[in-house]
Amino acid sequence: MDLSLDRPDDYLYVRHVDVGAITLADRELQRSFLLAPNQVVENWPVENASALAADHVETLLALQPELVLLGTGARQVFPAAAFMAGFLRKGVGIEVMDNAAAARTYNLLAGEGRRVLAAFILGGAATVS
Repeated sequence: MDLSLDRPDDYLYVRHVDVGAITLADRELQRSFLLAPNQVVENWPVENASALAADHVETLLALQPELVLLGTGARQVFPAAAFMAGFLRKGVGIEVMDNAAAARTYNLLAGEGRRVLAAFILGGAATVS
């Protein structure tokens, strides 16, 4: 059986997730970022889930996702209820998971042509104080 590597050309994808970095198709990022199938927003100014507030919702919704995947670092940490409620009020789904799970889910949904947005927290502790 012949095996061949098939890399998608029609959307941005995650190649590798490490504790302090995430590798996209063409580069490694070590600071929090937003990833949509057609764009990357680097240096998203969030270093932990406890920093997320209702005013962060509009930044993510500006990218017009149908679903937001929030990767909170090496482990799953839920942000404040006000942050989560901001998406529900707009009818946009949000799922919270660790970065590795968010990357796998993002790749699957982006490959299906869905308007998914992954928000990855890197560069700081992802814990709630």
